Amino acid sequence: MKFGVSSYIWVSPFSNDTIDQLKHAKDLGFDIYEIGVEDPASFDPVFVKHEADRVGIQVNICGAFGTERDISSDNPDYRDNGMAYIRTLIDMASILGSPYVAGPMYAATGRARLASTEERKRQWAYAAGNLRELAGYAASKGIRLALETLNRFETDFLNTVQQGIRLLDEIGCDNVGFLLDTFHMNLEETDMYEAIRLAGPRLGYMHVADNTRLAPGTGCLDFKKIFETLKEIGYEGFITAECFPKPDGKAAAKAAAEYLKKIVSL
Repeated sequence: MKFGVSSYIWVSPFSNDTIDQLKHAKDLGFDIYEIGVEDPASFDPVFVKHEADRVGIQVNICGAFGTERDISSDNPDYRDNGMAYIRTLIDMASILGSPYVAGPMYAATGRARLASTEERKRQWAYAAGNLRELAGYAASKGIRLALETLNRFETDFLNTVQQGIRLLDEIGCDNVGFLLDTFHMNLEETDMYEAIRLAGPRLGYMHVADNTRLAPGTGCLDFKKIFETLKEIGYEGFITAECFPKPDGKAAAKAAAEYLKKIVSL
């Protein structure tokens, strides 16, 4: 397993002007710096790749999906904008050497409502078809997509692994899998460990935060058992701390790094 830290702990948005964060992450012992790409124009991936190689850290890409980047929207402009944005993320991942583009790319974050059956069917069809198209583009560049399930307060589309399996089956592409986040799983999965087992080989990426959304080890989640379950399914992928920056970003990242190193050694 490789351990990473999200840019959101320190900065929003990440840019060329915050490139020093790569060294902060490396000095804390992280293998990966994950950029949450809020504005693709805010940084030059060629420059970031050069600095990452100089520092000795890998850079991964995670998307940020607002209303106007919703590939399942009834608004065709929003769908087109979302498709263009995700293609840009795939291009960035190719330049940076990120094996994945990750995130809840199937819909807009914050879109949680009581939709009609017909609306849900339409949204599902848009998402599956567009993700199938994006998977083909990603495959042409050797990139995989990791779809993140979120809690019900942030999306009404995919909340559980079981729901995600249905979508993955419909997309039908080998380079599309799961990003699971322990914070969201704690709210939605009746058995978090069984959900990890259910994701199995389709699990490509992990985000970790405690039940409070603070650094792992500061709440009540059983990370020892979570890691045991990941080892049980043979998971050897990325573990990225995506937690709130409390009391501050540096302290949150340091706490996450120390805890992850401790728990994996048990």
